[in-house]
Amino acid sequence: MAKLNNIVVTFEDGRKAECPIDTPVSTLLTSKTDEHGRHYLGAVVNNQLVTLMFKLEVDSSVRFLTFADPLGWRIYRATASFLLAKVVKELFPDAHFSIEHSLSTGFYCYFERDGIEGITEEQIAAIDQRLKQLIAQDVAIERHKVNYGDAVKAFEQQQQQDKLNLLRFGNPPKVVIYTSGAFADLSHGPLAASAGAVTHLGIVKHKPGFVLQFPDRSIPPQIPPLREEPQLFNIFQEHKKWGRILNVNTVGRLNEIIANKEIADFIRIAEALHEKKIAQIADHVAQHRDRIRWLLIAGPSSSGKTTFAKRLAVQLRVSGLQPVTISVDNYFVDRNHTPKDEKGDNDYEHIEAIDLKLFNDHLCRLDAGEKVELPTFNFQIGQQEFKGNSLQLKPNQMVILEGIHCLNPRLTEQLANERKFKIYISALTQLNLDSTNRISTTDNRLVRRLVRDNQFRGHSALVTMNMWPNVRRGEKTWIFPFQGHADIAFNSALDYELAVLKPLVEPLLAEVKPDNPSYVEARRMQEFLASFLALPSDLVPPTSLLREFVGKSGFRY
Repeated sequence: MAKLNNIVVTFEDGRKAECPIDTPVSTLLTSKTDEHGRHYLGAVVNNQLVTLMFKLEVDSSVRFLTFADPLGWRIYRATASFLLAKVVKELFPDAHFSIEHSLSTGFYCYFERDGIEGITEEQIAAIDQRLKQLIAQDVAIERHKVNYGDAVKAFEQQQQQDKLNLLRFGNPPKVVIYTSGAFADLSHGPLAASAGAVTHLGIVKHKPGFVLQFPDRSIPPQIPPLREEPQLFNIFQEHKKWGRILNVNTVGRLNEIIANKEIADFIRIAEALHEKKIAQIADHVAQHRDRIRWLLIAGPSSSGKTTFAKRLAVQLRVSGLQPVTISVDNYFVDRNHTPKDEKGDNDYEHIEAIDLKLFNDHLCRLDAGEKVELPTFNFQIGQQEFKGNSLQLKPNQMVILEGIHCLNPRLTEQLANERKFKIYISALTQLNLDSTNRISTTDNRLVRRLVRDNQFRGHSALVTMNMWPNVRRGEKTWIFPFQGHADIAFNSALDYELAVLKPLVEPLLAEVKPDNPSYVEARRMQEFLASFLALPSDLVPPTSLLREFVGKSGFRY
């Protein structure tokens, strides 16, 4: 039993210690780094992600984080972003700067000064030099709770309108901010206690802006070469440009549109942009109808592949084509033949979870004009069934294949490559919380999946969140390596969608309690969504991709 006014701390390895109430968690560390030299960045205390300055008030389980842990990696990148924003504000206070989206192993950044979009090598060198200086000096990063008025005053003085817009649509009595010298930023999650914890960073030019590069997480860490991703980069750039034209790049600006009751028009514009892009893809396919027979649609979980395929089919019919759709999911192997992951569990993301031999045999026979009886997969018993569902293609009739493996050459290895048209789809949101705090596209997809799994599969948030790490591992192995094979990419994100998903997902996240390890992610998602004003789902058009997740779609699934 702990002494009076003491609390008991249980560490990850099972050790226990006593300390006084209000002890900063950092004082429990014997070193700033682990045995591999990786800096401690934060901690998980009773399944809550906290800074090292966090004060312990009750008996606590404590796990310290380096960048080797996904939660520590999030702190590492957030701290680097904070320092970069500080440097740009110091060196170029009149510049328009934003951290926009992930690119390769870093974050792409927009830079505009004196009305000129782009950045010079000299400006990059100045930013890089100052950033390294802050790290070498181990400059302190301090966390403060201030009253609402003081927070507003701080961001008014720094002319950070994007921060003020976020505060405008909330009324907390206290606001958490981080400061380093005269620079201040809103808290969107824990940061490291000082700049020296962010040991490896790089700045490299990438027209029209630049990339803040992060290290890999090997020992010792190295900054890998920038990997070009032209298709996805162009999609992001196009969407960001669209957001700048409409002056809707941040959540604060979206909230303003909602509060001003202008959201109906914005939704119509966002949906029209989707329709225009789908029509352009269909027009391209129609122009090459003499060559293309197989339309392959792939993308990560909750990217909207199914609805996209249905909308593309409609546009193809407008061009006089008669596409048919074959579901790759119906070709799962019987469950007792599903590959196993490293834990011995069924790995449904593995490409060999698909009956590749049967699938390719059917595709070849269909291509030759034969009639084929297609299987239906019974997910309740985990087996293929044949129910007389036959298909015979007409001459030059196109087939839409949709599934996570559709860009993997193994899935359709017996079909002629020149007869394929490959489409990659993902939800690449262009919205930022504010100019220097991006919204992760992975978070966007997780919110979609939480709502969809609850609506249509009866899954609690906990079930979906427990599955999500395996889904993410599968994406990194079986989807992302092949995205460069695509002939074209489609961005399924809708800039208003998180405002619609917010009131649907918040009750689900509230069901995850603090005694569960998943609480750390549930709580983070709740805090992230708190920045949005809510929208009712009845504003969503029936043919929207968002209907795949919120229900009441005009399409049959």
